[in-house]
Amino acid sequence: MVEFMPHLAPVVVLLFLGTIFLIGVSFLLLFYGAVRRSPLFTRVGGGAALTITAGYFILLTGVSFASSEKVLPPGGWKYFCEIDCHIAYSLIGVQTAGALGPEMQQVAAHGKFVVVQVKTWFDERTISAHRGNGPLTPNRRKVLLVDDRGRSFALSPEGQMAFAQINGASTPLTQPLRPGESYTTDFVFDVPNDAQKLRLLITEDDPETYFVIGHENSLLHKKIYLSLDTDPTIGGQDFTSPSVLSE
Repeated sequence: MVEFMPHLAPVVVLLFLGTIFLIGVSFLLLFYGAVRRSPLFTRVGGGAALTITAGYFILLTGVSFASSEKVLPPGGWKYFCEIDCHIAYSLIGVQTAGALGPEMQQVAAHGKFVVVQVKTWFDERTISAHRGNGPLTPNRRKVLLVDDRGRSFALSPEGQMAFAQINGASTPLTQPLRPGESYTTDFVFDVPNDAQKLRLLITEDDPETYFVIGHENSLLHKKIYLSLDTDPTIGGQDFTSPSVLSE
């Protein structure tokens, strides 16, 4: 199963940039009218800025209202669309533990640790014919766990450090990729024991995405999640060292 964020990325990005340009021109007209004391330019500039802003906001919220929440099963891919290429993410491993770290230096969870392994892939099938084989640095990402009550949980710094003591430092999501390349990243969360139906949210962490039509970060837009399946076979037997996880 595959989902794209946002859909029609080149179109919505150009619409966003075009709107900024038109609003900028409108304010220049408004400023020119104020300096020259011209009621005509002042009205045209102010009216155009207001109309363009209102129209864009209506379109943005309308698309958001029409959106629906998606939960991808394990193995599904969530694509982030760039102008001429796509970066995809898939959940490939899940484990839970009461404590993490070396046997004599374990860190106990406040509730339970949830360790998820995510694969990042630069899909070479999505690049333009003229892009070439140059590396791409993914945009900043925000990673959260969300339960069925809507509570969100950030990464656990203590759990992440304890996990890294045995498994080594994990590959960051900002690691550059060439077309076709991939890597895996481990994330550690500390969640309450009563947290149920956990879902992983990987989304962009750039402020401009809040104003892009059709982006899940925009006002009132629904999210695309990766479902967590706690079946240990998802991650494989070698997902973690037996000495790392302690119930």
